[in-house]
Amino acid sequence: MTERQIVHVVDDEDSMRRSLDFLLRNAGYAVERWPDGESFLKGVSREARGCVLLDIRMVGIDGLEVQARMAREGLDFPVIMLTGHGDVPLSVRAMKAGAIDFLEKPCDREKLLQAIRSGFSYMQDRETRAEQQLLAKTRIAGLTERERQVLDGLACGYPNKTIAFDLGISVRTVEVYRANLMSKLDLTNFADTLRIAFAAGLGSDDVWQRTYRIATKRGLAPVRAAASEAFHDR
Repeated sequence: MTERQIVHVVDDEDSMRRSLDFLLRNAGYAVERWPDGESFLKGVSREARGCVLLDIRMVGIDGLEVQARMAREGLDFPVIMLTGHGDVPLSVRAMKAGAIDFLEKPCDREKLLQAIRSGFSYMQDRETRAEQQLLAKTRIAGLTERERQVLDGLACGYPNKTIAFDLGISVRTVEVYRANLMSKLDLTNFADTLRIAFAAGLGSDDVWQRTYRIATKRGLAPVRAAASEAFHDR
């Protein structure tokens, strides 16, 4: 039997908590109710991951502060803000801080359920991306620094000649490093190689230009690379 998805309802109005509890349980979700932000932050388990329906205005700390503390404490749950009439500026702040949606009270049933579905899809996608990033970074960790640099240049979309110039090595050496890194990653398809590079956070043209192209203009990269290439070609 598939475990039900959890929705955390954080609202200081008892009637709202009970209403949302009834609606969500009938829709097939497990529900945990919290009367204020402090009790949620102190009592929620990291293992009880799920969407959070968070009232933006509550007695004690408000929803924005709860959201900020969640981020500081590593509670990486998707947040849907519950707002009252006239709370649009606060809702915008919540969205900028990472909330995936906001709903005005009283909540429309279909809009609420759609927001919850979007929250769980977002969480699943984020977990998948995190797993892919960790796997990619683990695989790339086995490369030498120069192999990783060449992979970074390839992920930026640069031809071998450009990578060679910016790193201060020969085009032939770039080709050797490219073949070596693909062999180490156990890949024969260049598209798969690029996917791993992107998942690991490589391929930023801005970072490349700041790191290598500016150094090249200052005449530093060729000097820095000469010893490495000589060692590699021995």
